[in-house]
Amino acid sequence: MAYSTILYEADDRVAWITLNRPDKNNAFSIELCNEFQDALAIAERDPDVRVVVIKGAGGRAFSSGFDMSQDKSEFGPKESGDWGFDELSRYFDHGVKFMRSVFHFSKPVVAMISGYCLAGGLDLAMWSDVRYCSDDSRFGAIEARFAIGDTEVPMMSHLIGQRCRELVYTGDMFDAQEAYRLGIVNRIFARDRLEEEVTRIAKRMSRVALPTLVWSKKALNNTLFAAGLESALRYSFAADLIINKSDSEFRRFGELLRTEGAKAAFQWRDSVFAPFESETSWARTASKQPAKPKDGKS
Repeated sequence: MAYSTILYEADDRVAWITLNRPDKNNAFSIELCNEFQDALAIAERDPDVRVVVIKGAGGRAFSSGFDMSQDKSEFGPKESGDWGFDELSRYFDHGVKFMRSVFHFSKPVVAMISGYCLAGGLDLAMWSDVRYCSDDSRFGAIEARFAIGDTEVPMMSHLIGQRCRELVYTGDMFDAQEAYRLGIVNRIFARDRLEEEVTRIAKRMSRVALPTLVWSKKALNNTLFAAGLESALRYSFAADLIINKSDSEFRRFGELLRTEGAKAAFQWRDSVFAPFESETSWARTASKQPAKPKDGKS
């Protein structure tokens, strides 16, 4: 099937889903969320597919998260600032179902990360079963710097424990080595070897008997349900709705975005944090790291 925002191919027991919006840092549009879930359903039904690998097109980013600039009028008024809780809830629910689809998919899902992996992009990676990244990747739960919440915080807490608090409270970015130290990624590979190494691992996984893969994943997922994951996610969803409807000085960001454009809005946002940044918290720290993503995606 032909898609406009993703690529799908399956070969020798492994299916590849490529987030294919490189000019937008593979930001999640409504269409991409829908097409991704359609491709995942195809892989679910295909008895020859045992493992799915997700990657981003272009090499600059795995994904910068949800596309803030897209038309969301199917969920409510054109200006999302005019939305009430009902409209926000419908929009959040659409994104949540997309991100968690990899968790509910019956077979192992691997996130192959190269470049930026931010906000919703990080959430999608964390919901995947296994994560591998290139040595120049950059990560961040940057929602805090937009004065918005993250419905998927419970999964981050599961992965790295209470260390997630600093990431959530600061919105700092961090490099591949820190992601490995925290336990977000399983392994780091040189950029030019990443796909080769991930392919080799995925092929090894795909040689395991399908019932073993499926039932092992069910058992592992059930440990999270037994620990109260569903309850935590419901609370986090409600908290995110409250955050997004709360008033703060960051209303200024939205006003500038509407009246003067993204450049002015991001300049104002960055000026709030600039006096307190460290060498690694936001700016690039090495020439081999990818270019900073364009403003407008989170």
